[in-house]
Amino acid sequence: MPGYQVRHQTVTIGGRDYAIRSLLDNQQYADPQGEAEDTGMGASGWPLFGQVWPSARVLALAMDSHDIAGKRILEIGAGLALASLVIHRRGGDITVSDWHPLTADFLQQNLQANGLSPLPVHAGNWSVDDADGASGLGRFDLIIGSDVLYERQQPAQLARFIDQHAALGAEVLIVDPDRGNRSAFGREMALLGFGLTMASAERLLENGDAFKGRFLHLRRH
Repeated sequence: MPGYQVRHQTVTIGGRDYAIRSLLDNQQYADPQGEAEDTGMGASGWPLFGQVWPSARVLALAMDSHDIAGKRILEIGAGLALASLVIHRRGGDITVSDWHPLTADFLQQNLQANGLSPLPVHAGNWSVDDADGASGLGRFDLIIGSDVLYERQQPAQLARFIDQHAALGAEVLIVDPDRGNRSAFGREMALLGFGLTMASAERLLENGDAFKGRFLHLRRH
């Protein structure tokens, strides 16, 4: 036993089914080697990566029709990387990033379950300065994320991370379920030369749940 329990579910995006292995619930926790603890992740934050959150469904649905041709794409705080699976199925050039130590394992199994080839995975720790490009992650034409502004320190950290990995003329698209840190993130991005526009993301998801939130769309001035 790995120390945590999982479940298998089918998530429908754009009329297509995706087989997803996720954590059983938000009470799961297992960090025998202290990998999560070493990054500052506590027991309460540990299981958050392993759920299909409503914002992730909205982002995945957006990526089912978004223009991805010829773009190098990065999903930040990807968790179970549902949007990345959608992009990969469409033939897009997608890299997955999340600081959780189990991201790569869950991604590999979900790729196999959906008959998809492997994808590049990066730790993507926003608190680490990568101005010199030492991580080798590089720069991207499109950076996407969902519900990535749930802690007070994240607007500044995420803005810096995006700035260091956004190519010239890059587009950033984030689904935010109206978290209180959205305004601070907009201010941080403006200081780095990014303009922000917002649009309503209110909709009924394909599982019948209602979602209220916003699309945050950013480009450099």
